[in-house]
Amino acid sequence: MRLYLTSLNPTDSVTGGFLPAAEALGWDVTILTDHPGGYPGFETIDTDVRDVRAVIDTIARHHAPGAVFSNSDHIQAETALAAAYFGLPGKDWRACVTAKNKALTRHRLTPVETVRSVRLTPGGGLPDAVPYPAVVKPATGVASEDVVLVRDAEELADAVAGIRTRRPGEVLVAEEYLDGPLHTLETLGDGRTTTVLGGFRTTLGPLPHFVEERLDWDPEPPPGAREHVLAALAALGVGFGACHTEYVVTRDGPRIIEVNYRVIGDNCDFLLADLIGVPLFEWTLRVHAGEPLPEWSEATVAGHGAVVSLIADRSGVVAAAPPTGECPWDGPCEHDGVRLWHRPLRRVGERVELTRTNRDYLGLLRAVGPDRTSVDAAVASFRGGRPWVIA
Repeated sequence: MRLYLTSLNPTDSVTGGFLPAAEALGWDVTILTDHPGGYPGFETIDTDVRDVRAVIDTIARHHAPGAVFSNSDHIQAETALAAAYFGLPGKDWRACVTAKNKALTRHRLTPVETVRSVRLTPGGGLPDAVPYPAVVKPATGVASEDVVLVRDAEELADAVAGIRTRRPGEVLVAEEYLDGPLHTLETLGDGRTTTVLGGFRTTLGPLPHFVEERLDWDPEPPPGAREHVLAALAALGVGFGACHTEYVVTRDGPRIIEVNYRVIGDNCDFLLADLIGVPLFEWTLRVHAGEPLPEWSEATVAGHGAVVSLIADRSGVVAAAPPTGECPWDGPCEHDGVRLWHRPLRRVGERVELTRTNRDYLGLLRAVGPDRTSVDAAVASFRGGRPWVIA
């Protein structure tokens, strides 16, 4: 079996547990990427992965494919089209395009829910019909970058002007602020059925920004939320493969924030696999090879887990970080029955510029234990004794 994995850059969120999973399955792996130096030990071909014609041409000139897959936010449609070209299982490219573009997502979800949203085109003026307070964001953005809450026309104009300096030519959306608890739903489909794997409750940093500070395992969503999210995914054509959906439980019911047509990132993918006790990455790859999902029951899940973002609170230089040998990424440490993993994202001596986005993460702390109380105590102990310090 030959797996072609398309990737824009060698980050954990893109390849994560999928390379070890492919090795565990005994598959041969070829990585197509525009950063060919970042994957030591794997066959890598320099390819413009944003161009489906280049992806198809590269695969056609190489070994016959058994599966074509990506976990990148940005190239799901291209990867789906390449899989379809070779007659392989894959996502519907139209669903990939719709999910990636928040303006298209809102349009397609109109029969399912009402969220007021306005599309802001490059060079166009600011419309009068913006539903304040509103959230301004790039239509195809990621990682909370350039996502900001505005309360009136003046704040909207300032926000749009600032974003335009960093993202000239991009379409923005301004949509009504959805007030309420933020949740996720994690799903995996094999083309026949869609399985709900669970979900998380997300804790955000202070407004007007939307930095994700912590995700806690929360497998029992509020009443009606699961059905609403699944109906929204069906309206988008999302069903095959892994999907990470964010939604808010408002006083009017659940409302979709965004649909990320991939496995959840920022180490929550590993946490999800820890909690549900299945080889999540292998299962995800296997459906792209045409295999059905194994039977699985949510009743087997026990305990609590969280991923805590260790976030810079100022610009400066990293002066101290937790020792790499304590609670290492490749093997947990124990704290009163809680397993901890620490994933450093910065290095001592590195300069950090505060962005008020998820890019401000210094490290990620993953914890799995018998209950919320024990997890909280272990996280507090780690953070108190092993701080990140910005000078």
